[in-house]
Amino acid sequence: MAGHNKWSKVKHIKARVDAIKGRVFSKCAHEIALAARAGGGDPAANARLRTAIENAKAVSMPKDNIDRAIKKGTGELGGNAIQEITYEGYGPAGIAFLIEMATDNLNRSAADIRSFFTKNHGSVATPGSVSYQFDRKGEIRLSSSEIDENHIMDAAIEAGADDVRTDDDEHIIFTAPNELGTVANALRGAGISILSEKHISLPQSTTVITDLTIARQVIKLHDQLDEYPDTVNVFTNFEIDDALLDQLDP
Repeated sequence: MAGHNKWSKVKHIKARVDAIKGRVFSKCAHEIALAARAGGGDPAANARLRTAIENAKAVSMPKDNIDRAIKKGTGELGGNAIQEITYEGYGPAGIAFLIEMATDNLNRSAADIRSFFTKNHGSVATPGSVSYQFDRKGEIRLSSSEIDENHIMDAAIEAGADDVRTDDDEHIIFTAPNELGTVANALRGAGISILSEKHISLPQSTTVITDLTIARQVIKLHDQLDEYPDTVNVFTNFEIDDALLDQLDP
């Protein structure tokens, strides 16, 4: 989620709740399977898979789950091949959405995504009509309790990062897409623990929602998309006006 207002903290807390519920394991499994499908099941020869496994280990995903996701991606478990697809759409008030998915049934996923948008005052968009509003970046997250902001700023920039921000209890490092692995490995080499590393789509500008009804509609759509079993990532460009946050349902 873009922005640094209280809504960012709400999403941060929600992410931790999702981890407890196991949803984060599902997202990790999707990414592992996609990486294995694209580049094979050997982490030593597949950088994307290596990163996906590191992210899974960072959230304590069991080894059996990781191995099963690799086998699903390589086709060893049988069934339909998993495919990677990105849907684009507009929610209430023209809020932009990008949804990255891993699915073994494109027809089912397309129908479900269309239904989510239609039922929540939005619409699915044609490919490219939303994505141009976002910049592709590498993102690395670190715990701010383990390293101070000045130290990580120096280490990250020296490693080739573009920017460093501190949000809640984490440092967030942004890199060029093709520099993500290089910067992450340099930080690990310097003894810095990484919570996660992944590619993201960062909105070029954000839309601040000031209407309570619209805010509830957009959050509902976001959560339905994010909680869909095939979803890997949801990127959007909205923020919530601080004056509305206390009025939103918890």
